[in-house]
Amino acid sequence: MRKVTVSVQVDAEKLRAIQFYAARKQSSMEAELEDCVNKIYEKYVPAQTREYIESIAAPARPPRPSRSPSRPEEVHHEQ
Repeated sequence: MRKVTVSVQVDAEKLRAIQFYAARKQSSMEAELEDCVNKIYEKYVPAQTREYIESIAAPARPPRPSRSPSRPEEVHHEQ
């Protein structure tokens, strides 16, 4: 799925504090915001619409190669 950038204005000191404390918990502002966006998406977008979006976003699977019928091995008899 194509990604877009969303801009949000935030106080610089608050952002530095978030980045500092999130890093101490092995997280990041970006990871936390992505989690929030996913929660908002699930909260407001109906399940049927989410299912449709996910189905069109899923990469198409390449067709499986068809198996040709195996030939029985020829048995050579020595005379």
